[in-house]
Amino acid sequence: MKILVLNGSPKLKSDTFRLTDAFLKGLNRTGEDEVHLVHVREKQISPCHGCFSCWQRGDGRCVIDDDQNAILDIYREADVIIWSFPLYCYGMPSHLKAVLDRTIPLVKMKMVQNPDGTVRHEPLVDFSRVHTLVICGCGFPHRKGNFDALRAMCRACFGNPTMICVPETPLLNVPEAAIVAEPLLEGFERAGEEYAAALTLSPETISGLEKPMIPMEEYIRHVNGG
Repeated sequence: MKILVLNGSPKLKSDTFRLTDAFLKGLNRTGEDEVHLVHVREKQISPCHGCFSCWQRGDGRCVIDDDQNAILDIYREADVIIWSFPLYCYGMPSHLKAVLDRTIPLVKMKMVQNPDGTVRHEPLVDFSRVHTLVICGCGFPHRKGNFDALRAMCRACFGNPTMICVPETPLLNVPEAAIVAEPLLEGFERAGEEYAAALTLSPETISGLEKPMIPMEEYIRHVNGG
């Protein structure tokens, strides 16, 4: 199985990527999968120019001469694509959003209507076989309302991706919080094993991973220096 991991954190020591790394350990427990890990912060990815040259050419390539075409080469061959990133302004960090924007060479200008009435561009490659997983962490004390915009965007862009949205991820870098952080990391590793077996996660598994590590009031008090 070919796995592409797009690490969209702008930080070298990423709370969210610690979760993703644990998930990968479980997912590729046998070591038999081909894993391509892309740290987007290390790449030169310009914003989309909106020139639509890719649609005129129809070869699945972008005319901008930077690192995006190398990512597209892996993207079109992947069986599993993992988008890993912290929540920024209720969405993706801008440099990762540029990667997403510039996947348009992988669709055609031609529009098709789906059975539900929505309209999409016809894909240039077969995305029906691709399994998409989104792992997003945030510094808020719970999920309520904070991930709604991101969920809507990911559903529109990826169809029906598996999404794990985790609150309180800064606790992963607080030594005193290891008593609650380590069980979460272990849970992500087990979830990776579950995903390897079925290419999906049960609602119970996702709910467990998304559960706040400590009560909201206690978390806010620590954040506010109380």
